[in-house]
Amino acid sequence: MSKTKSHAPQPPTIDIGISEKDRAKIADGLSRLLADTYSLYLQTHNFHWNVEGPMFNTLHLMFMDQYTELWNALDAIAERIRSLGFPAPGTNKQFAKLASIRDVEGVPDALEMVRILVAGHEAVARTARAVMPSAEDAGDEATIDLMVQRLQTHEKTAWMLRSLLK
Repeated sequence: MSKTKSHAPQPPTIDIGISEKDRAKIADGLSRLLADTYSLYLQTHNFHWNVEGPMFNTLHLMFMDQYTELWNALDAIAERIRSLGFPAPGTNKQFAKLASIRDVEGVPDALEMVRILVAGHEAVARTARAVMPSAEDAGDEATIDLMVQRLQTHEKTAWMLRSLLK
């Protein structure tokens, strides 16, 4: 009886001009961004469902626009992680470990929701900004472009929400 070794096909080597070490570091930062974005998405959707008061219609519609934008961003971030050759986190347990945004207990009043979302958008902006040095050092223009887009969105949204508090 001859012994034959089973050779599972090896995945192809990723050769996109960014070292595996640099890709891993960038993917780690993007995983944190994905977790923060998902956490902010859930928070915003929750507030959309539960907002009450004189600003109901304005906030209900604004929160819907915001959670829709966040939902769409999740794919772009996860797909960038995959493009770098790493699995994207996708469970509540992984997100809880990676996210800087924490759950809110109960249902805050409308203006407190706005304050919480300002802090959330600022936190996501900080997370996106923290990815930039690794991406710049590695010459990862695709990630830099994605981070610039996310920064513009989160900084603008935070400003718009802050404007409601004046």
